[in-house]
Amino acid sequence: QVQLVESGGGLVQAGGSLRLSCAASGSIFRINAMAWYRQAPGKQRELVATITINGRPNYKDSVKGRFTISRDNAKNTVYLQINSLKPEDTAVYYCNADVSTMDLRRDAYWGQGTQVTVSS
Repeated sequence: QVQLVESGGGLVQAGGSLRLSCAASGSIFRINAMAWYRQAPGKQRELVATITINGRPNYKDSVKGRFTISRDNAKNTVYLQINSLKPEDTAVYYCNADVSTMDLRRDAYWGQGTQVTVSS
């Protein structure tokens, strides 16, 4: 069993910054790729950023230059640093991890989501 616990969301004014965290725990042998998604009201969930096990990031075009994804493999944690927040960034942010468990099962796991609200 694997659990992802997210934190760091909140209410901020436009132009501010947030750092989201998502820590994985449980019967983990290896965490492969990790990712952040977001879902705004009335919209489909969209992929925001991905990161490989070696730390290579990729981003949705609209967030390049403002968002930074990183990971700490020793802590089984992925981060999303969000700078220059815009009202359009308001959404529930979810982390996702591709996990190989100790019994060598491989599956994707989701965090519970953390709310980011940006006021103008």
